[in-house]
Amino acid sequence: MILGDSISAGYGIQREQGWVQLLARTLTESELPWDTVNASISGETSSGALARLPDLLNTHSPKLLVIELGGNDGLRGYPTEIMQKNLAQIVELARAAGAEPVIMAMRIPPNYGPRYTRAFETVYRDISTKFDLLYIPFFLEELAVEPGMMQSDGIHPTAAAQPRMRDIVLNYLKPILAAQ
Repeated sequence: MILGDSISAGYGIQREQGWVQLLARTLTESELPWDTVNASISGETSSGALARLPDLLNTHSPKLLVIELGGNDGLRGYPTEIMQKNLAQIVELARAAGAEPVIMAMRIPPNYGPRYTRAFETVYRDISTKFDLLYIPFFLEELAVEPGMMQSDGIHPTAAAQPRMRDIVLNYLKPILAAQ
């Protein structure tokens, strides 16, 4: 299950073009025994996802929870301590439900200054270290500067970027997916 925001919900593109749907298709074609649930919502914050998570865990009983959250927390200037607490609770709920959490790092534009930006980026490494999680670095790093890969807002990837996003995530998940 992917628990994310607009980056994983496919904002501005057809949902079936999004990296999560492409990942689901790839897993099906590879005949790996994984179903994919996209529990991502555009505009989602860590607190919103935390509130939705118990029902999602009960409904879907995932074995793996990929957490792609925080961008909207940062864009709204939410305290990083609250975001970190929310992400920690998401990890704890996932593990209590028998799901293995994976954390994906996000980045924000530097509007809020270097101190907030550094604190924001540190949250992901801290969560990964504290809970010994698979950590996926910011997966839009190279795409963000490549022509045609970002929508005009400079935040959301285009349909052309989605296969590469899928491939980046899949490369990190392969050891977990193959072990099942």
